[in-house]
Amino acid sequence: MSDQFISVREAAQILKVSEKKIMELVEQGKLQSYRIAGQFIRFKRNDLMGIKNGGTVAAENTQFEYTSNERIKDFFYFNDFYIISAAVVILFLYIIFYHL
Repeated sequence: MSDQFISVREAAQILKVSEKKIMELVEQGKLQSYRIAGQFIRFKRNDLMGIKNGGTVAAENTQFEYTSNERIKDFFYFNDFYIISAAVVILFLYIIFYHL
């Protein structure tokens, strides 16, 4: 279990910093990273826990304001199937009851 590898996102969650900050730590040589298949960057959980317990990285406030425009976009993005389905059903009902 000591060689458990984790992703950049998981590392950011453990250290309570942004993914960008994780990449900066790698570039500065403060955090050891490993490339998997020459493409994916991974970290050893024990290395991260050492940094976290050592207090060498300050936690960041990574919360962003969720605007009403983003809420509307997300609503239509995640519910587009239901909206289109409802419109098609209403169209069929209109055709059935008013044109037949």
